[in-house]
Amino acid sequence: MAIVVEHDKRKSEILDKALDIFVEEGYEDVTYQKIADKCGITRTTLYVYFKNKREIFQFSIKQLIARLETDLTAVLAEDISNVEKLRKMLYAVLKVCETNKKLFNVLLPYLISLQKAGKDSGERVRRRVVRMRHYMTQVFLAGQKACEFRDMSVKTLNEMFYSLIEAVIFRLAILNDATASELYDVVDAAIEGIKR
Repeated sequence: MAIVVEHDKRKSEILDKALDIFVEEGYEDVTYQKIADKCGITRTTLYVYFKNKREIFQFSIKQLIARLETDLTAVLAEDISNVEKLRKMLYAVLKVCETNKKLFNVLLPYLISLQKAGKDSGERVRRRVVRMRHYMTQVFLAGQKACEFRDMSVKTLNEMFYSLIEAVIFRLAILNDATASELYDVVDAAIEGIKR
């Protein structure tokens, strides 16, 4: 059992360090050797954990999203109103977006390269955020049942708030906004707009 734990711990450390390299240099400029060097291991050892650079990048993104999902799950478990749950969840997402601004600068060209290769980059993104959207749906349904939110289509609510998250990413990655601080106010206004 200890070997499995050590393997998983080492794998996680590699992913964290690799993500730093991807952010610093961009996906295209990172090599397998650079990742191995940053981790202080040989390429051969790196192959024990990952088969190629793309797999490392994909797992790095998965690990980041898993951490966010842990935060969102903790918010769901809190004994607070659904309005506050929604606010805290969205704030957590905004914070992750701000904290990882450079990652989105790397992620966008990566997704474009997938699209050019004939792969459905949209589907890959949707798979990564399905739980987050499910958590928001839970809050909307519970909030409507508790008469905290107006009676609106949950699908529409989900799309509206998810679009806010996409706007944050766009502003950070494409428009190169220093922060998304103004969008916290937008989130608050949107929440006020759906409250009863």
